[in-house]
Formats: sequence, structure tokens, C-alpha cells
Amino acid sequence: MEAIVEMPVESDLQLNLLGPLTLSRGRRPVALPPSRKVRALIAYLALTPQAVARRQLCELLWDLPNDPRGELRWALSKARALLDAPGRPRLLAEGDALRLDREGLAVDVLAIDAALHAGPATLDAGSLRTLAAGFGGDFLEGVDIERSTPWSAWLIGRRRHYRAARIAILEQLTRMLDPTDDETLAVLEQWLQLAPFERRAHEAMLDALARRGRLREGDEHLAATARQFEAEGQDWAPLGHAWRAARLRHAPGLTAQVLQVPDPVPAIAIAEAVAPALQRRASIAVMPFAEQARGVAARGGLADGLVHDVITRLAKLRSVFVIAQGTVFALDARNVGAEDAGRALDVDYVASGSLRRDAGQVSVNVQLADTRSGRIVWAEVFATRLGDPFEVLDEIGNRIVGSIASQIEVAERNRAILKAPNSLDAWEAYHRGLWHMVRFNGDDNVQARHYFEQAVRLDPGFARPYAGLSFTHFQDAFLGWSDREPAVEAAYRSASQGLLADDLDPASHWALGRAQWLRGRIGESLAELDTAVALSPNFALGHYTLAFVHAQSGDPRTAIRASDHSRDLSPFDPMLFAMLASRAMALMRLGRHEEAADWAMKAAARPNAHVHVVSFAAHSLALAGRVAEARTLTASVRRQRPGYGVDDFLKAFRFDEDAERLMRGVAPRVALD
Repeated sequence: MEAIVEMPVESDLQLNLLGPLTLSRGRRPVALPPSRKVRALIAYLALTPQAVARRQLCELLWDLPNDPRGELRWALSKARALLDAPGRPRLLAEGDALRLDREGLAVDVLAIDAALHAGPATLDAGSLRTLAAGFGGDFLEGVDIERSTPWSAWLIGRRRHYRAARIAILEQLTRMLDPTDDETLAVLEQWLQLAPFERRAHEAMLDALARRGRLREGDEHLAATARQFEAEGQDWAPLGHAWRAARLRHAPGLTAQVLQVPDPVPAIAIAEAVAPALQRRASIAVMPFAEQARGVAARGGLADGLVHDVITRLAKLRSVFVIAQGTVFALDARNVGAEDAGRALDVDYVASGSLRRDAGQVSVNVQLADTRSGRIVWAEVFATRLGDPFEVLDEIGNRIVGSIASQIEVAERNRAILKAPNSLDAWEAYHRGLWHMVRFNGDDNVQARHYFEQAVRLDPGFARPYAGLSFTHFQDAFLGWSDREPAVEAAYRSASQGLLADDLDPASHWALGRAQWLRGRIGESLAELDTAVALSPNFALGHYTLAFVHAQSGDPRTAIRASDHSRDLSPFDPMLFAMLASRAMALMRLGRHEEAADWAMKAAARPNAHVHVVSFAAHSLALAGRVAEARTLTASVRRQRPGYGVDDFLKAFRFDEDAERLMRGVAPRVALD
């Protein structure tokens, strides 16, 4: 269901930050003082929901004045005269901090952020037109403050954000409008003015011109664009292919004459035009991080090393297409911002950030943006002690890569689940399968297998869906949802096909390692899992499954380390319950029963924990002497699967003799014998 946006009409105060800052009360304009710092102060407080320390405001807007507090008090007096009303103060002091009460205050950019929160695709054409019309210019035009680096950094970031939001609105509007309507051309022109190197915008313009039979204009547009791209060292060849494909679609007779191709149009030409859609993967550009030194951004050193490390590690995961280091550094050298670079490179996501050293600590501020919607998908600050640079790169790099990979996977799963099943490409079908797979029930497992099979049909060379298929067969065998032996062989066969598709994909070796474990070939299983983490040290599921195998019959201390590392790499993973349970199993084998019970309870509390995890938690509680709690979990197990007992539990796992004896010995105490 599409959302409808109504830009609010404010009866009290309306603050517009797009274009020159304007303020109106009851629709009547309020005269503003000429001071840019007063306007900057109002804008900053309006967009900052929490109270801001006076010291922070002084550092933001004043370049070492003689009396920063005095200048701030003067600016606040001017701002209060504009914003406050009798009996209605808005600029509120909270200790040594200040906050702007936004109740009854309408701010244009906040309304736009709220409307775009769920993405432009959720809005109808009328709402998108309303949003597009609200952009009266760039963010806070005329409020640049010289010699104030923190303010400039904040202002540039906001300008990029709202410019990207405007582009996303225009792009979605072109998709929703009738392609033959003149309004479409007008919107495309606006889009291209904002993003002259946006390939999708040029492709849409060329397609619109071909639909109208305006081939000469299309030729001229392509020629001008080619010159523009060449001047900036960018590849315009894909636009040439797009123009040819558009002519083939909409004016095949004229195209055959002009391009001297046989008529009818060769099937290979159509295949070339549609092939990219079948081979799509999510893509990301990781832009160089700025190293902040006393408020000044610098290049090189630890920040550049960290970005190089993140790019390399992401590429090893092979789950997304990663733009090479040379390209992103070349764009950064031309002062191309993250959002503009993401659109110029036609990637789905762009990561950017900054690094700061302070008092023996290094902190890295990272954000991941969706280039199509302009939304910030994820942002985080990572901090550690400033010691050996390689240890810093390893620790923070691991956390950044794990977070980016998991956030992209979540975003792609959520995007795929909203699309009509018959419109999915291979990448989307795979992520639709993941969405069902991690719910751990029989019906969703069947749905997951259907989408993985669909992805394989659409792109037989895509390795990840084979790993997904193997996982669904693993679940059938492990959780008893179908006959075990056929399911085990199906898990092995699917994993082997994935390995043939991409021998360097860690997920393929991970899937084969799990299948070998099912077959009882523990040595071969560990070898494949070791290969998975060697190919990609940031592959969290590989580390988790090493913990899973070692926790039952291998080295329990290795299992604990591997479980902890997998959670560090992916702290919000859908398999978190299994990571926690593996740690608990290892602790149980070490005789640390109270700790094991606590970790097992954490695992059982996860919303997608399956019956075996809950059963193990019951056994662990009994071993720790917490029998009453254990019997509560036993009741839950029996509700999920009547007749379930210790034999069902032990048949699923491969515990050593000592661990199996412990489980059988305690089962009568919790009524699972």
C-alpha cells in the first residue's frame, strides 16, 4: 500500500532550510538578522533532537573568538527573539546545554526525512511531486561560515544528504510517471542537472527519447554525454549500449537502417540488453575515510590503510560487488563526495567515514547509505586503544566489515520481500529465500527452497543460492522435517554444485562443511570450514560452524573462541541463537555447568531458536541444579513437538561419549527421557 504525503501547513512556526533559511509565523514571514551565525545556530538546533552543550556550539560556530560564551549569548538572544513567543519559550536551557523545543515547529527537511523514512518506493506520484516541489534550493544557501571547519563539515554532509534525497525522489517519480508524458522528460532534466554523471538518469532519458521516436535528439544527447564522461575519465560505453537497446525496443525499423543491423533484430542484441538484469548483485563503494586532526581533514596514514583493509575483506566475502580501491581514491582526489561517487559508479550502497585519534584512543565514524533512496542504512562509531596500527586495523576492520555485510544482507532481504514473486531476479530471489530460511520452521523452509531454486534457474552461475538450498536440506535432516538420508544427500549435492559455481566463495565451502558433518565425516567437515574462513576471515557463519562442530566432539576451548569471534563479526546475526548455544555446549563439556546454563538460556530466548536449542537449555539447567526452570522449558519443547525426548535430541547432534552420557543421565530429571 502506497503512503501519501501531505506537507504540513504550520499555524505557529514554519522553518524552511532548503534554499535560503526562512522563518514564518502564522504564514507571515519573519525578518531575519543578517548574522549567518544566528541562522546557523537556529538550523543546527532545529535538526538536533537532543540538548547540545554550549561548549560544543562554541566550537561549532566560532573560530577561537575572544569571548566565545559571550558571542553565543548574543546569538541566543537574537534567536530567542525570533523563535519565542509570550509564555511560549522554545530555546530551552538544560544545565549547561541548550535544546530547541520543536513542538508546533514545522521544519521542511524533517518533513522530507519523515516522508522518505520507508523509502521513495512507498510513496505515490502525487506525494513525490509534493516532495520534489519542496526543494527551493540547496540546503542552507548563504550560511557558509569561513574558518569554521566543524560547521563546514556538518553543512557539507547535510547538503549531500538532501541532494541525494532529492535525486532519489526524482528517480522514483520517473519510474511512476507515464514514460510518454512530457512531465517525465522535465523530471529527467532536473535529475540530470543534479547528477550529470548518473548512468541510470541518462539511460532513462535515452529510453524516453527513443519511445517518442526522437532519435536525432537521442544521438545528440549521447554524443554530448560521451564528451562529458571522457573529460572526467569515466566510461560512457554502457550508455552507448543502452541507447542501442532502447532503439531496438522502440524503433527497430529505423535502428536497423541507421545501425545497419539485419531485420528482424538479432536475438543476441536483445540478450545483451537484458543480460545485466539477470546477473545483478548488490554493489558497494567504500570511499576513503578522512583522518581528523584538530578539526582538519587529512589524507593518508591509518585511515587509508583501514579503507584498503575493509575493501579487501569485503571483496573476499564475495557476497557483494566491491568497487576497486584505485577507483574510489581517484574520485576522492577530485573531491567527489560519497553520495555523488556512489551514483557516478552506479552502486547500490556507499560507505564513508572519518578517523580520529585522541588521548590514546582511535575512533572511527562509519555510515552506510543507500544510493537510490539517499537514506542512511546504518551508522556506528567504533573505538579502541591506539596501539599497534595492525591490531587497530584488524580489530576495527573486522567490526566494520561484519557490520556492513550484515546490514546490506538485511536491507536486501527486506527489499526482496516487498517485491512480487514473479518479478524477482536471481539476486532478489536468493534474498527472498534467506528471509524465509532464518525463520526455522517447516513451512518457511519449503518457501526458502522454492526461492533458492528460482535463483538457480535464473542464474546457474550464482553460487550463493546453492548454499541456501543445501541449508534447507540440512534443516530437513537436522530438525527431522523429512527423511534424513535423502535430505543429507541433497544437502551434500547442492553444496557441491555451489562449489562448482564458485570455488572461492566461502559460503560454498561452509555449506559443504555442514553437509560433510551431517554425513559423519568430521575431518572433511573441519577442512571445508577452515577453507571457508581462510578465504574470508570475516565470514561469521564459517567461524560459528567451526564452533558448532568443535563444541560437540572437538576442542571445546576452540569452540568458545570461534563462537565469540563469530558474534563479534556479526552481533545481530539471525543465527545468533546457534552461536550462543555452541558456546554453551562447549562450556557443558568443560564441566562449567552454571555458565553453560546461562548461555543456553540466552540462546533459547532468541525468537527463532528451534526445538533442539530449547531442549539443550533444559538439559543444561538440570546439570546446573536448576530443575524447576528446566521443566518449564520441557513444557515448551513438548508444545512444539509432542513426544520429543532425549533420543530425538542426541540423534540430531554428534556429541562425544562423555557428553552423551551426561545428557542421558539428566534427561529423567526434566521429563525428556
